[in-house]
Amino acid sequence: MKIISIQVGRPREIPAEGEPVLTSIFKLPVSGRVRVGRLNIDGDQQADLSVHGGPRKAVYLYPSEHYAYWKHELPSLSLPWGAFGENLTIQGLLEDQVCVGDRLLAGTAEFVVTQPRQPCYKLGIRFGRPDIVKQFLRSGRSGFYVAVLKEGEIGAGDELFHAPGPGERVSIKALSVAQSARG
Repeated sequence: MKIISIQVGRPREIPAEGEPVLTSIFKLPVSGRVRVGRLNIDGDQQADLSVHGGPRKAVYLYPSEHYAYWKHELPSLSLPWGAFGENLTIQGLLEDQVCVGDRLLAGTAEFVVTQPRQPCYKLGIRFGRPDIVKQFLRSGRSGFYVAVLKEGEIGAGDELFHAPGPGERVSIKALSVAQSARG
């Protein structure tokens, strides 16, 4: 398991249906080592803290393995790492293998898995397709958020260590499926 790529973004205004919308979904790759703080990765900032970010959603991880599926589903779109708004594109750890409370270590930082991603309408803006939000939810390929337990530095290529959390284990996939059924 490892970090394939690291992406960050700052809020910017984009037009959506004739109105300005503030979003940070457009992420760009960074090179070298970057600092991970309690609320985000240096250079990253969430646009709407009422639904994104905060200590329990400080960093968003998305498995690189899902990109083949999306390239098949969305063949006309360019899908560079970070296309889904993730901060870390990872390899070797999928939603059915990771549970809330699991710990992840990379570089000198430590994380705890908190929840699956529930995308908002801004994912539709990112792809120019309002239907992508429902398609994303139905796919079961949600990725997941982590809280930062120990600040540190990470870099693309860093090994990602996974330690199961204590107590009852509920996978990110199970939670994502349950949330999708409700919404």
